Amino acid sequence: MSVSRVCVEHSLVFRSNTPYPTDTIAVPGGHDLFCVQLDDSKLNYFRQPQDIKESHFLKFLEKYGRHSFLAPSQVQPSVSAFYRAGDPILIYFNSSSVLSTLRQPVKMGASGLCVDGNPAGFLDSKSTSCTRIFANLSKSCSTDPALDAASYYRDFTVLKVPVNDIIVQSMQVKVSAVAPPGAPHMEHNTCINVVSEVIYEIEFSGTRGIQSVSVRFKVSNVSGNSGSSLQQHFTLHFWTRTLSHTLPRSGNPGYITGAPLLIANSGAMQHMNILQSEGDGSCSQFLRHTAQFARNMRTGCKLSLSPILEESNCSYIQQKLYRALQGMDRAEDLAVIGSAHSTQAEEWTAILIRDCSVQAVNCTSCCMVPVTLEIQILWTKVGLLSNPQAQILGARYFYQCRPLKFPSTSMVPLTTGLTFTDMTEWPEPPRGQPQIHWKLPFDIFFPFKVALNLERSYRDDLAGYFFFILIISSILCF
Repeated sequence: MSVSRVCVEHSLVFRSNTPYPTDTIAVPGGHDLFCVQLDDSKLNYFRQPQDIKESHFLKFLEKYGRHSFLAPSQVQPSVSAFYRAGDPILIYFNSSSVLSTLRQPVKMGASGLCVDGNPAGFLDSKSTSCTRIFANLSKSCSTDPALDAASYYRDFTVLKVPVNDIIVQSMQVKVSAVAPPGAPHMEHNTCINVVSEVIYEIEFSGTRGIQSVSVRFKVSNVSGNSGSSLQQHFTLHFWTRTLSHTLPRSGNPGYITGAPLLIANSGAMQHMNILQSEGDGSCSQFLRHTAQFARNMRTGCKLSLSPILEESNCSYIQQKLYRALQGMDRAEDLAVIGSAHSTQAEEWTAILIRDCSVQAVNCTSCCMVPVTLEIQILWTKVGLLSNPQAQILGARYFYQCRPLKFPSTSMVPLTTGLTFTDMTEWPEPPRGQPQIHWKLPFDIFFPFKVALNLERSYRDDLAGYFFFILIISSILCF
């Protein structure tokens, strides 16, 4: 009798929890097989569903008639009033009233393929990368949301704090996209504007939760048919505004050599920072070197630009390069001393800035962009010679610019230099006590010597007369 079976390698079956007997068949020279017999009513896995009569309805209602799918022994977890480190970040789709979580794709397996279900953790600043392989690039280019920048910020909001009741507008934070690229589309055999990097910047404020969310993109082009691949990078960066009174001093009162330089932007004190490069030489989006007092520095990196198709994008390129050179927050004032207070105007000096606007040239098909930032700082020592204090006299941001022709190159080299110039004017060294040098005539004491000699001879004569009288008196008495 022939038996119809479906068999797989026994190693592929981790566990068999069927109530029916199964067979393991040994294959000579091969792997053991795990087999399931088909078309046998005695071994049919499907069971006839039980009929529910009206008389039994109350019995089943008592057993299954609950408004929750949770088992009686389970308790629905309570939602915290604020995010804790590692908690999933909640997002809300207003159009469909669906609550979900913000995702940060990760790679899985030796091939490193992208898994999109990984939730982003609160305060978990990290970068991940993975690979996407396209069986049909033409179809994926227009339908795969992972390739479209709009899917990373449009049609949803981020919740400030986790909620378990009605979601109101004040709880929602809109995701702002910085210069978002267009939708991906096919041109000939190439998919244009494919998202290759997604960078979220999330500002938080203690238990008040998430305050703002922005996202930046890097795009690339993917060519080929079946089997094309794309390496994607995903970064989450959490930051908070530093309160001025919690920022440590850089000296008291004068700056200490090697201490961070204090800058202010709209009254908020921060540390001055300059460019820092990644391992591949590209400009880091978040990591920057802290500028230290009296320490000259020079750094460089390459900034990636998306292909420029229109001349009107010149202002966008300028702002992107300015932001890369000066950091997220533009420095307006520099602290004169290391213990400066944000409320004391006399302890701050305005930074002089010379940008590309004063270096413009006549160029109809190019854009004047900054490529080098020279930070020049003048300082001096004041106070007692026994304990001089370092004090800043002034600072200047000098941008060196060059015309960038359209279409621009994909990588622009940037450089930042920081120089300190000591302007101390030291006083003359103190002299010793003045010495007396007499300049008198050679015989100025002659009158006094003559008078002294006469007085001495007169005293000698008087003494002789007195002695002679004493001798005569003694003779007469005898």
